[in-house]
Amino acid sequence: MMRRDRLLLAATLTAIFSADLYFVLLPKLRSVGLGFGDLCPCGSDNFTLPRHGGLATPQLSNWTLYGTASEPADDGGSKLERLFSHPLYNIETPVLGSEERLLQAEQLMEYYRRKVARWERHMHLHSEAAALSNITVTEHGVTFDPEASWLKFHSGISSYALYSRNDPAIPKLLKDMHRMSVISADYTQDEKALKGACDCTQVVKPSGHHLKLALKMQNFGKAMFKPMRQQRDEETPEDFFYFVDLQRHNAEIAAFHLDRILDFRRVPPVAGRLVNVSGEVLLVTQNEDLRAVFFTSPANNTCFFAKCLYVCKTEYAVCGGPDLLEGSLSAYLPSLSMAPRISISNPWTRSYTFSGREEWEVNPFYCDTVKQQYPYNSGNRLLNIIDMSIFDFLTSNMDRHHYEIFTKFGDDGFLLHLDNARGFGKHSQDEMSILAPLSQCCMIKRSTLVRLQLLARPEFRLSDVMRESLKGDSLQPVLTEPHLSALDRRLQKVLRAVQRCVRRLGEEDVITKDFVKSTGTPQINTEMRKDR
Repeated sequence: MMRRDRLLLAATLTAIFSADLYFVLLPKLRSVGLGFGDLCPCGSDNFTLPRHGGLATPQLSNWTLYGTASEPADDGGSKLERLFSHPLYNIETPVLGSEERLLQAEQLMEYYRRKVARWERHMHLHSEAAALSNITVTEHGVTFDPEASWLKFHSGISSYALYSRNDPAIPKLLKDMHRMSVISADYTQDEKALKGACDCTQVVKPSGHHLKLALKMQNFGKAMFKPMRQQRDEETPEDFFYFVDLQRHNAEIAAFHLDRILDFRRVPPVAGRLVNVSGEVLLVTQNEDLRAVFFTSPANNTCFFAKCLYVCKTEYAVCGGPDLLEGSLSAYLPSLSMAPRISISNPWTRSYTFSGREEWEVNPFYCDTVKQQYPYNSGNRLLNIIDMSIFDFLTSNMDRHHYEIFTKFGDDGFLLHLDNARGFGKHSQDEMSILAPLSQCCMIKRSTLVRLQLLARPEFRLSDVMRESLKGDSLQPVLTEPHLSALDRRLQKVLRAVQRCVRRLGEEDVITKDFVKSTGTPQINTEMRKDR
């Protein structure tokens, strides 16, 4: 009897141990197996693995477990430095020929010389006219600098990205936009094109009605200034439609840093700055229309408002305190005369009406139609659209009605992620419809996926590296903690969307390989996060 009880007890314990091994220990081991060994062979000079021809894909069943994994010991080091020293951020770029470069150095320098000469002639005539009228003019010297950071930025644009991963010109450009003297201020070209005539019956107002200015720096660099319109801790009101949402200067800054962390490098450099609206706008502008919209508020603050008639009121103005005003400065891209771009309607554009809906919002098979249309029926265009949708989902930007590309690079050129000021409006809500290109097409680049997986790991957590990167901007904190936490939450939702696609269609049909060899020695450029 005792022997039978012992056998029964042994059998019970064996069954319990087997169940524990199968349902508890094995999943944990699989989760551990999703570390660097499966994500990438970090010790190898080449990422190539059998069958995939690129990076190995972690087991999809455990993708969303990264956020809940146990925290590694904090060694006090920089997560951002570790991220950018990772082999995924040291992928070899082919040697660039003339066709892969947007501009040639000689062409850019000749353009620069002509612009400086034209400016000097204009300022000379302006000074003479002012002297005849007994008007005092503040003269600002222009520095002709062949090593100017904005020139280096423009000359570094290639068919792969706006800048290389370790381009030293980018941190210098950010510093210049933050510190360099402003010699001229004017309306942007799109606002000039409106000539102040706006149709107030339009639900969606044309580009140019928003309050933004073109500032020219002492070295002739040019940046778009978007002033602060909303406090950091304010969320977009629930009753606001996406097409009437405010434009946020901190969203432009954060979008640049996120784009860089995702390794897209499709957002022009953006820096925060306190602008003296009296000394750096009013006193340096030669546009009388811009001068006319300045006034002094009852609180003795210097204010100005947009040129467009329906916002030509003091209640729509922005004010300094009394003269200093927060804003974002976005580096201008090369002139359209040198580097033409075209604007293309996003296939997943929204209706921009109070009640209408687009086809993609009601037809779950809409992507099948898009795949049959040029230029989405071949090449990388559709995959780039999906990259853009992931980027917009993370920032919560619902306003991507168009995208732009450089005409020189043709159909396979990257998409420019411009105008991100309507992102980061709501940290408490995740707008899943922004991910429609991913969820409907069920396609994603392998390079995009593995970086997203890396940023979901505790040692490279997206919110942590974003927080660290944003500390380098002078207007910190750029994002509040709820917005940073929302990035981690949304990242998990992106990975779950890919996981559902793989379960339904299989990995081979969902994940597109696009990797090349890693560099032998990882390189790090951490200057962007230092004080500028």
